[in-house]
Amino acid sequence: MDRRQGLSVRLKLTLSYAGFLVIVGAVLLAAVWVFLLRGRSSSLSFPDRSDFLRAFDPSSFGPVVFVPAGILVLAFLLVFGLVGGWILAGRMLTPLIRITDATCKVANGPLSYRIRLPGRRDEFRELADSFDTMLAQLEAHVTEQQRFAANASHELRTPLAVTQALLDVARNDPNHEIRELVERLRVVNTRAIDLTEALLLLSRANQRSFTREHVDLSLMAEEATETLLPLAEKRGVTIETSGDMSTTIGSQALLLQMTTNLLHNAIGHNLPEQGVVWVNTLAHPNTAVLTVENTGEKLTPQLVSTLTEPFQRGTERLHTGHAGVGLGLAIVKSITQAHDGTLTLTPRPAGGLRVTVQLPAASAHTQTAGDQN
Repeated sequence: MDRRQGLSVRLKLTLSYAGFLVIVGAVLLAAVWVFLLRGRSSSLSFPDRSDFLRAFDPSSFGPVVFVPAGILVLAFLLVFGLVGGWILAGRMLTPLIRITDATCKVANGPLSYRIRLPGRRDEFRELADSFDTMLAQLEAHVTEQQRFAANASHELRTPLAVTQALLDVARNDPNHEIRELVERLRVVNTRAIDLTEALLLLSRANQRSFTREHVDLSLMAEEATETLLPLAEKRGVTIETSGDMSTTIGSQALLLQMTTNLLHNAIGHNLPEQGVVWVNTLAHPNTAVLTVENTGEKLTPQLVSTLTEPFQRGTERLHTGHAGVGLGLAIVKSITQAHDGTLTLTPRPAGGLRVTVQLPAASAHTQTAGDQN
């Protein structure tokens, strides 16, 4: 926004201080003149109307030196107010100047700069602390986006490179089996499509561009179980579901995708034989809880803490043939955050993973309004 140059805040404060001192001095001098120099030496009571009329009569002045002395006092107060106000305004605005300098440095440099304004808590220091917090969040967000872009580029480059290699082989070897080539291209293309759709879903969840409605997490768990039951049977995994109706407010499509991802992750990264997946929903006064727990290899807390990062895969994922695109739990995390919920990953002592999603529960008033609509 283009603005015309105006007076600085420091100059405005200086003029305000000086003007205030001059006005106070003038009032004080007028009071001294009226009460002490108008012939009322016997009493300091409030002057009557005649005193105020004589105050504007030049022939009734008391001491002749009062007016010049008053002018000198006002002049001194003006100079004192300007100098003192300038110094005082500078000291008061020092924190604001540091904040402004920090803003300029961040705008033209790295986001790692922090103000760290010393001193006790006041309005300026609260502003500086809020600015530091904002910078920390912004730096973390930018770093995450840069890492995500680099990982996404790497993941997308892999199927494209494989496709290019297959096409080069087919061009250089006309006698190559076409059926085998087409099948391999289909597999690679399917993986690229899955990755692209996962990226789009992740972006949609981060933008929170969805319509909110009442969603029962227990129904989402049942639907996801029915969808992935063939995969579970193929893998020799048993799915056990339990729990009561647990209602929240959000996107039914995104919450179903979240539940499906959790269940798919639990099935694909389970024991080679006789694995089990437990799906449970709970309803608390303020939260709706979905828990997906599975058997599997023992996981370290360090590994578990990285599983929600985009394109992060555990060791088991890379050896089971079910590596996926590396965005399953990252999408779950984004959908949970988009619904103002919390996601907790805990390694099971006996092996496997326990994932808990806590979402704000739909209040009774909101449920009634939703039913009426």
